[in-house]
Amino acid sequence: MFIIDAHLDLGMNAMEWNRDLAKPIHEINEREKELTDKPDRGNATVSLPELRKGNIGLVVATQIARYVAPDNSLPGWNSPGQAWAQTQAQLAWYNAMEEAGEMIQVNDLASLENHIALWNNENNDQQKPIGYILSLEGADSLITLQHLERAWQYGLRALGPAHYGPGRYANGTDATGPMEAKGIALLKEMERLNIILDATHLCEDAFWQALDNFNGHVWASHNNVRKIVNHNRQFSDEQIKALIERGAVIGGALDAWMMVPDWVRGKSSPQEMNCNLEKIIDHFDHICQFAGNALYIGIGTDLDGAFGREQCPYDLETIADLQKLPSLFYKRGYTKEDVENIMHGNWMRFLREAWK
Repeated sequence: MFIIDAHLDLGMNAMEWNRDLAKPIHEINEREKELTDKPDRGNATVSLPELRKGNIGLVVATQIARYVAPDNSLPGWNSPGQAWAQTQAQLAWYNAMEEAGEMIQVNDLASLENHIALWNNENNDQQKPIGYILSLEGADSLITLQHLERAWQYGLRALGPAHYGPGRYANGTDATGPMEAKGIALLKEMERLNIILDATHLCEDAFWQALDNFNGHVWASHNNVRKIVNHNRQFSDEQIKALIERGAVIGGALDAWMMVPDWVRGKSSPQEMNCNLEKIIDHFDHICQFAGNALYIGIGTDLDGAFGREQCPYDLETIADLQKLPSLFYKRGYTKEDVENIMHGNWMRFLREAWK
């Protein structure tokens, strides 16, 4: 089944992790097996060949670079200018992948339909490029609001104003507090440019404020359910209801600590915590009960978001194993139409509406 994954940090992995994602996954992991600078060295699950193997032909791919103030202990860049430069390095990598025929940017309705037609053409046996929709995870790197239009010009089509901690435009995971005037101005400029608001990572104060001040299209690229794993990173039932009312699609993330309760990073193991792909179906099903249907969920794995096999479902070796999900949905009573919507159709409907 054709799959759309609404959240991968490909550019970050290429530039900060120094991964050649055009290589087979076993070669990437073999090259990293002695490295210890990142928590997921030797455990990567994502590469361009694995995306093709899994028929994952379209992804939402990020630029990401956090600014950190002097009193912020999170890793990041010491100035917005440095953060902007890092996002431009990631953009340059995406461009290099396009020139090599490995990827192709999808940024409007025509390019979306053309790309889907290419991947649906079973008679075309050439190596198909992975389509990518460019998203900015955290707005810290936007030195000024004018930089947002510059980003739109090179293809940016979705933006999450915050990531972890306090941000320049909004506060994110593990932080609190409303957006100030600069954050509201960012939302208005996004609305003018028809940039999708990604509600993922917004702290609760900023989440409700954003919905009140943004009249454009909203999605949540990679977010799970607080009722199952009680953390501010997850959506409460009230937030889920509000997103459904806005027509959002919520992408399920496969980071183990977001899937099962009581996970201790760096200590827990997927086997020990019984974290398998069935657990993400629990999160999906919770959302579907509110909606009364399967029209508001999708795939948004985050499988390369600074973790690998050590912190993802134990029955997933690489991202190609997303093809195991349809049978798990069928076991829960979901129909073929439901499953097709979850694996790609809901994201397609959302994009067609946003870009029409």
